[in-house]
Amino acid sequence: MNLARLPYRLRIETRADNPGWMGIVSSVLGVVLALVVGAFLLRAAGAQDAVATYREIFKEGFGTFADWRAGAAALLSGGDCPKGLLCFGPLSDTLVKASPILLTGLACILAFRMKLWNIGADGQMFLGAWAATAVAVFILPKTTDRWVMLAAMAAAGLLAGMAYGAIPGFLKARLNINEIITTLMLNYVGYKWVEFFVVVGPWSIGDFESTGRFPTPATWPRLTEFADRFPALSGLTAHPGILLGIAAAIVLAWLLYRSRWGYEIRVIGDNPKAARYAGISLQRNILLVMMFSGALAGLAGMNEVAALRELNGRLSKGYGFTGVIVAWLARLNPLAAILVSFLFGGLLVGTKMIMPQGIASMLQGVILFVVVGTELLFRYRIRVEKVGLRLVAAAEGSHDE
Repeated sequence: MNLARLPYRLRIETRADNPGWMGIVSSVLGVVLALVVGAFLLRAAGAQDAVATYREIFKEGFGTFADWRAGAAALLSGGDCPKGLLCFGPLSDTLVKASPILLTGLACILAFRMKLWNIGADGQMFLGAWAATAVAVFILPKTTDRWVMLAAMAAAGLLAGMAYGAIPGFLKARLNINEIITTLMLNYVGYKWVEFFVVVGPWSIGDFESTGRFPTPATWPRLTEFADRFPALSGLTAHPGILLGIAAAIVLAWLLYRSRWGYEIRVIGDNPKAARYAGISLQRNILLVMMFSGALAGLAGMNEVAALRELNGRLSKGYGFTGVIVAWLARLNPLAAILVSFLFGGLLVGTKMIMPQGIASMLQGVILFVVVGTELLFRYRIRVEKVGLRLVAAAEGSHDE
């Protein structure tokens, strides 16, 4: 019999002594490192000057200080934006993109706070868009008051997303089926559901793969509609959908940090065993959280079709996955998600004209990868432990006869 020393073992444990500001530092540092990594990838993709590319992305997504100054002066004087300047154009486009990103990000924040990994916000958004379209085109008359129509569309989007989120919620609560798999797969069901109705099904108009333009009451009013009084707003496509997202963020922040249900969500997310011992129902909360997470994503779908003014087979995919990144960067804080969504909206707008296509998705992936890696380093530490001695039986030479 021989004694053999086992190799050292790595142990990952939570850092208990991190100050509260460390989370913000880790997120900022993660974004900076992601931009550095992205610069190398941009060079590999053919960009001659990564810094100039980032500068162009910022200009296209947010404008310049000269644009903002000229736009503010034009608004105050009642004049138009000077020629050669974009004024509020980039900011307007960014707000349009940020609206669905914010709502899907909030959907992810609600689920992630209870450590339910809802990766299906994209499919839930598509079902919300489908239900809102049904109300706008086929249920309510075209003469309905605009705000009544939009409220009905929002309710339909909420209910459709809620019903779609209830499916993985029920499977998780009653059968303990992994919600990552079910929500991810249901995305594709949602895509095909909308595709059937709009591309080949009863809602398609000829070969246009579209329901056709919505009646005016079923669309968001845009800033350009007020250009007769404020010429500087001419051509701006921003709409009240971003205010809907901001209101949802405020409500969700109150819900998570000021309500009893929010307390239950946070307790379950931090320690399910302690929550069960305290008499908190895990099954009920799993189902409710997945339903309301889906409702927020469904509201994003309503917001998108009311802005696009139609539902077609080219409805943008990926907002739900961008919402996952927003949730992590915001550190599951609904109010911080407002700023992060605005930045990601600018990223989508700023990279729209940059070749090759897909730069925005590449940068999003890099940001998520680096930020999560930085988060792990700040929240956890690696310890090296000795496993000890183990008695090992070994046969040496020939056996006894």
